[in-house]
Amino acid sequence: METVLNQSFIGVSQGSILLLIALGLAITFGQMGVINMAHGELIMAGAYTPYVLQAKVGLFAGLSGVAYMTAFPVAFVVAGALGLLVERLLLRRMYGRPLDTLLVTFGVSLVLQQFAKDRFGAQPVDVKVPTWLRGNVHVAGVTMTHTRLFIIAVSAVVIAGVWAYMHRLPQGHRMMAVVQNRQLAAVSGLDTGRVDATTFFIGSGLAGVAGVTIGLVGSVGFTIGSNYIVDSFLVVIVGGLGKLRGALVAAFAIGLANSYLEYGTSATMGKALVFALVIVFLQVRPNGLVTLRTRGLTS
Repeated sequence: METVLNQSFIGVSQGSILLLIALGLAITFGQMGVINMAHGELIMAGAYTPYVLQAKVGLFAGLSGVAYMTAFPVAFVVAGALGLLVERLLLRRMYGRPLDTLLVTFGVSLVLQQFAKDRFGAQPVDVKVPTWLRGNVHVAGVTMTHTRLFIIAVSAVVIAGVWAYMHRLPQGHRMMAVVQNRQLAAVSGLDTGRVDATTFFIGSGLAGVAGVTIGLVGSVGFTIGSNYIVDSFLVVIVGGLGKLRGALVAAFAIGLANSYLEYGTSATMGKALVFALVIVFLQVRPNGLVTLRTRGLTS
């Protein structure tokens, strides 16, 4: 029983990381149909942010905890600005051409990886974990580390913020209108270009926030985004394009499946089995867990 609870906790924490990563991708992929292979490098930008603030910026010398918490808004802005730059310079000319966006963003990801390698070196670097995040608690025989509990808490705050933005603010309503029917939104007077730019900035910024949390569970290297990009696309596809509720369920389902299958087999075999389960699931529900309901005319 303790083993089940421990693996469940690990699975929930993995699901929280996947959710943070996939949220931004779900928004951009769902609204604009852009296959952004550079999403992993936006995660990388966020992951390097606390390291830069802790090791390179003298303002936070000796204050690693302050530097780490400051990294969240800084990473959001840095990754958001980087994503917006890519959208304005390249992707805005390629909407409706998903294969072209895949190739272009794959090239961008290679450029960003090489830049990070030249700037920070080929060897991974470590983010200093704040003292108040070190240690663990024991509940019902389950060892819960403070870092993983913090990641779960950050995930809950972010999903609540995204939900509030999309359902309570006019900007979010405009975003949802474009997701549901871009042509109708355009003829209704919405500036879809501006909505796309805002969406890409927010989605990219969320990837940066995810990168900050990833630095708590391992070293940060120039290929860190590549380790998560495939799983994040799986979450988006299984959850349903552009659907936050679907992404939420899919992230935790895949996180738990990874945890249990890797524990029972091996890391490589566990990943392969998760892929197999996703393939079987998509045969049954090719549109994902949550689909957009529309009204059609019947004759």
